[in-house]
Amino acid sequence: MSSVIASTVGEHHPGPQKQERGQRAVFCGLTSIIWLHRRIQDAFFLVVGSRTCAHLIQSAAGVMIFAEPRFATAFLGERDLAGMADCHEELDRVVSELIARRPGINRLFLVGSCPSEVIKLDLETAAAKLQVKHENRVRISAFSGSGIETTFTQGEDQCLKSTVAELPTLGASEDNLIVLGTVSDIVEDQFRRLFDDLDIKNIHFYPGRKAGDLPAVGKGTRVIAAQPFVGETARALIERGAVLIGAPFPLGAEGSKAWFEAAAEAYGVDSERTQQVLEMPYQRAKRAVSVHRSKLEGKRIHFLPDSQLEIPMARFLSEECGLSVNEIGTPFHDQLLMRGELARLPQDVPLVEGQDLDPALARVRAARPDLTVCGMGIANALESEGLRTKWSIELVFSPVQGFDQAGDLAGLFAKPLAREEILEVGSWS
Repeated sequence: MSSVIASTVGEHHPGPQKQERGQRAVFCGLTSIIWLHRRIQDAFFLVVGSRTCAHLIQSAAGVMIFAEPRFATAFLGERDLAGMADCHEELDRVVSELIARRPGINRLFLVGSCPSEVIKLDLETAAAKLQVKHENRVRISAFSGSGIETTFTQGEDQCLKSTVAELPTLGASEDNLIVLGTVSDIVEDQFRRLFDDLDIKNIHFYPGRKAGDLPAVGKGTRVIAAQPFVGETARALIERGAVLIGAPFPLGAEGSKAWFEAAAEAYGVDSERTQQVLEMPYQRAKRAVSVHRSKLEGKRIHFLPDSQLEIPMARFLSEECGLSVNEIGTPFHDQLLMRGELARLPQDVPLVEGQDLDPALARVRAARPDLTVCGMGIANALESEGLRTKWSIELVFSPVQGFDQAGDLAGLFAKPLAREEILEVGSWS
């Protein structure tokens, strides 16, 4: 059996026409801790890094007033960086104190950073030794959140991949479906209801709401990705016998419909029943998107590389909102997960993988699109030049998957354009 159930769409976008390697402007993988710690409600993330790492996470998370956060930073000082201190001994002490202080924690992630990787601190070995010491108390594993070679969403991929080896083996006569990638609790509930209506049973969301909610995996496992930045985890599941369902991502009315149809087809659900289940939420989603279409239709949009959501977002905006896509820049093009998306893109859209910041910004300034999707650090500079922007990180933090969120997703792109009109930006001089 093939490891991938291919998308049913035949013709494909040619894929990246250009690769860039140069100066980048992206957050590091530590940022993923913010939505992972919100999703996995009994997990703690201990970053082994610098004060800069701590400031980054706190800034991304905002000020937590009413609850103690479930993330922290074990600082690497000058003695650690110089190799004059036993980092493992100090980490052992910090972890023991943390476990004693936070009895409600069932999973501890040791998260590597740029400093810990530069000094070659072996956190995987440290996690294995700590696991032996705290075997009956908490599960401990490690992953890299370093931004040396990755973009910020790849932190989730590394986190999930670090737990694949722990997943129990699915029974030979059993089958299950894994929905891969973090979604909000409300999106999970909505998806479960539709899967139940399609009579698709034994559904597991990975990651789950609790650290112990780990799905079994084996030859009867099918995987469908809800996020585009979980490719390494998908490959690890395939190595354990799972089959990946190729589909567009559940963004917008059309993407959500195609996503559920792909799952239904993989499970042999009668096409008539599939359409009967999906028709009402699909029409509702189309109406919600249409509210914003007048603001978006005919506008030009440019994607700078940041989150790996660029390709599916471009598909949604061109397919459902009538936008013209000037260029799609993406930090990494995962051919395994993007098969269902490329097929639905306009054939003439330039697709650039990687980033060289100065030439990328030069193309934005030359094209002067109506809206540029980019990182926060770039947005302010472009706004000062009269170019409207949308922070790409907002698309990761917000619940945007599924039929019921389709209108909200379109609204996220319409708001900057509406704000410009309300404020009459550019007309004050």
